[in-house]
Amino acid sequence: MLDSQACMTAVRARDARFDGWFVTAVRTTGIYCRPSCPATPPKPRNITFFPSAAAAQAGGYRACKRCRPDASPGSPEWNVRADLVARAMRLIGDGVVDREGVAGLSRRLGYSTRQIERQVRAELGASPLSLARAQRAQTARVLIETTTLPLTEVAHASGFGSIRSFNDTVREVFAMTPREMRARSTVSASVSGGPGRAWHYLQVRLPFRRPLRVDNLFGHLAATAVPGVEEWRDGAYRRTVTLPHGPAIVALHPDDGYVGARLWLRDLGDLPVAISRCRWLLDLDADPEAVDTHLSGDDRLAPMVAAAPGRRVPRTVDGAELALRLVIGQQISTRAARTHAARLVAAYGSRVADPAGALTATFPEPGTIAGATDDTLAMPQSRRTTLRTLAAALADGEVDVSPSADWGRTRAALLALPGIGPWTAEGVAMRALGDPDAFVGSDLGVRQAMAALGLPDRGASQTQASLAWRPWRAYAVQHLWASGSHEINRLPGEDSPGTARSDV
Repeated sequence: MLDSQACMTAVRARDARFDGWFVTAVRTTGIYCRPSCPATPPKPRNITFFPSAAAAQAGGYRACKRCRPDASPGSPEWNVRADLVARAMRLIGDGVVDREGVAGLSRRLGYSTRQIERQVRAELGASPLSLARAQRAQTARVLIETTTLPLTEVAHASGFGSIRSFNDTVREVFAMTPREMRARSTVSASVSGGPGRAWHYLQVRLPFRRPLRVDNLFGHLAATAVPGVEEWRDGAYRRTVTLPHGPAIVALHPDDGYVGARLWLRDLGDLPVAISRCRWLLDLDADPEAVDTHLSGDDRLAPMVAAAPGRRVPRTVDGAELALRLVIGQQISTRAARTHAARLVAAYGSRVADPAGALTATFPEPGTIAGATDDTLAMPQSRRTTLRTLAAALADGEVDVSPSADWGRTRAALLALPGIGPWTAEGVAMRALGDPDAFVGSDLGVRQAMAALGLPDRGASQTQASLAWRPWRAYAVQHLWASGSHEINRLPGEDSPGTARSDV
């Protein structure tokens, strides 16, 4: 339930920290805005607060042309909770309703359609279909403004079933027809991407809540990059991604006030999924003030937080890939783990022609790795067994490592597999599932950092000491890791942490 007084205080202060938490609808104008809208705040008696843009649209309000509330960061609630509504929201963001309908959403979550409809509507003020419709409208706006696609193709790429529904939705949400939006925009063309194949090329800005510490976020991804699948090039982290309609390439770079994303897609219908996974990868919907305020309550951790506010958890675009790579990297160096993973990519990855870099393939599917030959798995026999067993469990659906997974269930399923212990299970929970309280206490870097702070570094006493950081222990881990000299803590080309621009 929204606290009207607190919401009004945020609106009067034009506080951008609350963008994405709720929207402000003005009854006298029929417009809804983000809390930080620069327009003069309306009188409280004329305001209605909605928990989502979809709810405001369902109430007959259209988006403000000035502050563009549809483009604000997502609510941090959905990435820090493990309940049914949060899991449903993560799946809706990944395009499941557009691809599989509400029935597909219910199958994935294991609840009836009626239960999901009731709980989502009670908290968000809109149905799953309305939430998906709002996402389609946002996708349509991006395609209209950033491509030269004919509007009929934009309609289908955005997920609309007809041109009429496309036109009606855009007009209702943005108070402009698609043609009027196109006339106001500067657009770019699609580009070629390989013999006989075309990439659709788009540039998108990904908003976030300030501050954003970029050194360990991008540094971690660059330092652990698997050749062929990932690279750091021209100040951007680039990688291949497998999306519902085919492969894609994304390039992400920090900029002033946003993260720039360049996307090469085989199918424009994958745009909302690509954006959702990029945001998840960089933890862009986090609430850094809430995290930092809590962690600063520990006198030993407080100096680290003060020196580097806004740390995020580097995640993944593919939970199965992350889980398999963690097993590959058990008890070996980062460099060795990259080498082993690159060997698998060279042998089993699906080829990709990169139009702007040196990427060559997507990461192999779990079912393929389950059948990998010994000569492509240059590791001890026990780890080969673990890797194949995990790959088979992922392929069969016995282990769910998607962002919508039940965190406790996935941990238990992982720990039941031979060769998987707390380090791997907690690493998956932190970076694939997005559990903000995941704690890799057995990690060497974490142990060394805690010992340097005078804290217990193993066993039950270590766990007890970490409880002061709950429910944000995954973020505490980022600060602990950053106290070391490992290359994951700095952007490529830096000699030591913090020598280049490290926050935006």
